[in-house]
Amino acid sequence: MSYLESLRVFTRVVELGSITSGGRDLRLTPAVASKRIKELEKHLGVRLFNRTTRSLTPTEVGKVFYDYAVKALESIEDAEAAVASFSDTPRGVIRVTAPLGAGRRIIAPLVPRFVEKFPATEVHMRLSDRKVDILSDGLDVAFFIGTPQDSNLKLRKISDCPRVLCAAPEYLEKQGTPRTPDDLLSDEHNCLLLRYPRSPEYYWVLQTPAGPRKLQVSGKMDADHGDVLTDWALSGYGIVNKPRFDVAQHLESGRLVEILKDTPPPPTIFGCLYPHRRLQDPKIRHFVDFVISNADVAG
Repeated sequence: MSYLESLRVFTRVVELGSITSGGRDLRLTPAVASKRIKELEKHLGVRLFNRTTRSLTPTEVGKVFYDYAVKALESIEDAEAAVASFSDTPRGVIRVTAPLGAGRRIIAPLVPRFVEKFPATEVHMRLSDRKVDILSDGLDVAFFIGTPQDSNLKLRKISDCPRVLCAAPEYLEKQGTPRTPDDLLSDEHNCLLLRYPRSPEYYWVLQTPAGPRKLQVSGKMDADHGDVLTDWALSGYGIVNKPRFDVAQHLESGRLVEILKDTPPPPTIFGCLYPHRRLQDPKIRHFVDFVISNADVAG
């Protein structure tokens, strides 16, 4: 098993670009991860990485070996999944990613219940509002809110996810309450935007009697963290466009007020993506089914 562990460490180091990051991803110390790489190089009799004080890059032979190592590890995972399917007993590590809001409020509360039900499993969660690459990041399941673009992955819709425009009472008292979608385009209003490299959300879409309308809204503040936008809205700094579940407690308490109820944002999809081959594994199938059966995104 130590050789397999060395292969896993090697592939993650290549993918993440450092021994520290590769080891951390596998819950190993940098010292242990470095030892695994050195053992692998000694076994193969070649140098797998070019090392400098600032970078770590695979050598030409390292790149070739990486391609074969990935295929070997995938074959082993497929073999283990095939054996596990005979008993249909979930076991092993499940690597999951989700947007920050959905991850914290929907997925995370379900994880302890799933692990209690299937004690032979481990769930490793990674939360980020940025776009992730499931395959290169070595993930099993990626939950999302919106419309994914990657057609190479299997998509499973969980439910529609209602969205809402809202702002703090203090903001609306100071700036006025928008009565029509056009009011959002006024210089009087500050729209709080979720922005990050390659972000699709540089505009808002509202449902109107004439059909969906795209608005090129703007504001003085944006962030790549959805909860930061909520905090700014709660502090009276602007209007936010959020999944309803994400701000439900604030709407109920009155700390945020829904606006433009007659022309709300259209609901988006809450779902998950995974490589086609992964659903052969009972642990992935059971985890996805468990989330689908227990997730509440209605708010």
